[in-house]
Amino acid sequence: MLCLHDSIRHDDPAVQRLLRAVEDAPSLTAVLLAAWQVARVLTVHLVEAVLAERAHRPSAWPRCPQCGGSLRSKGFATRQVTSLFGPIRWRRRVGRCPHGCAIPQVAPLDEALGVQPQQRTSGELQHLGCALAVFVPFATAARLLGWYSGGTVSPQAVWGWVQAAGHRAMATLQEDLRVLAQGDLPEPEALAADLAAAPLVLGADGVMVPFRPTGGQPTGKTRWHEIKVGVLARLGQHRTRSGKVVTRLHQRRLVAVLGNVEALKPRLWLEAVRQGIRQAPQVVWLSDGARGLWRLYDERLAAYAVGILDFYHAVQYLWKGAAAWLDGRTTQARRWFGWARHRLRHGQPDGVMADLVEALEVEGLPDSARDTLLALYAYLKRHRDHIDYAQYKDLGLPIGSGMVESACKWLIQQRFKGVGMRWSENGFNHLLHLRLAWVNGRFEALFILALSPNS
Repeated sequence: MLCLHDSIRHDDPAVQRLLRAVEDAPSLTAVLLAAWQVARVLTVHLVEAVLAERAHRPSAWPRCPQCGGSLRSKGFATRQVTSLFGPIRWRRRVGRCPHGCAIPQVAPLDEALGVQPQQRTSGELQHLGCALAVFVPFATAARLLGWYSGGTVSPQAVWGWVQAAGHRAMATLQEDLRVLAQGDLPEPEALAADLAAAPLVLGADGVMVPFRPTGGQPTGKTRWHEIKVGVLARLGQHRTRSGKVVTRLHQRRLVAVLGNVEALKPRLWLEAVRQGIRQAPQVVWLSDGARGLWRLYDERLAAYAVGILDFYHAVQYLWKGAAAWLDGRTTQARRWFGWARHRLRHGQPDGVMADLVEALEVEGLPDSARDTLLALYAYLKRHRDHIDYAQYKDLGLPIGSGMVESACKWLIQQRFKGVGMRWSENGFNHLLHLRLAWVNGRFEALFILALSPNS
């Protein structure tokens, strides 16, 4: 404690009170919290001392963008930025054109530090604020950030940081898609040898999100739009304590877009190339029966992947057929459905389809039941190459699209469908791309780029 008394403005009564609070704290938690207040003050003093020393170094003045004359110093001016440790204040030289050109004042030190002219908060504070907003509402993120920094942060400020960071993420994605469209494929992500040898599984689904009818206006009837979500992961095997072998996802990556399947297609292909679809020993596409998703598979993925129709969606169709044909309230309907489900699961889909053909030949079959059975037969026939479930299970491949549904719940529902939430398209897109950057392991790189003085 003596060294702190000697080094941190020993004549400052406020600092002395903080140091005494550490000495007098009764519990470990109280000691740590009191010491954190000292650390904040120490950090502010240290940073301000460093900035003061840098401010007195010789400045290299640029030329006036209007007349070309060399700018001249007009003395020192005070600057303040709120940081994770509280307000940071420093004085630095500012310059203007000696010929009176109407240009803003120039501060070379600010530019060297990567501080923008109107910036009021430091980059690391914005970074943490955006990280919190990925998981919790803006008001909650602002409250948590205020506790951490010892100041006051408004929800509107957090919202603004998210918009700026999300815009950078969207711009990066658009550039990657533009390069991909020109035929330049991205380098696959580095994988450990065991993951590189594991199957790659892909899937997609949609989820509805509530939007405001007009931009930022909170009034009016809610409009629901579908968000397409894609998931890519490596399949690994894990043995539980009871000895059961279960499948686990590794290297999970997500893509999502406010739009249709056509908008999802290039994003999914971009991520598929990054995840090594061209090098993976086995690739699987797993989806429900939505025609748009299977069209995506046929156009982009069929050359690399085995297609699997989600077993549980297929079973739902089976039950619709049984209910229409044999009346779902009867024992006969339940018996046929159970038998058909068993045969479908254990590699006998042709037997199920044969039953449907026989049912369609029954005299007196109502038109509504006939239409349902025809639709079921067409559904199974269209996916005949995607329903060999016994073979898939023998290969250790999943037959259910639970990984896609769970991705929709985590990525979209947990953050965008809270009580009373409605979104503008811009607000949704910016936050969505930050959540994608987080789950895909690219969040830190996004902010490193933003904090670079030369970016």
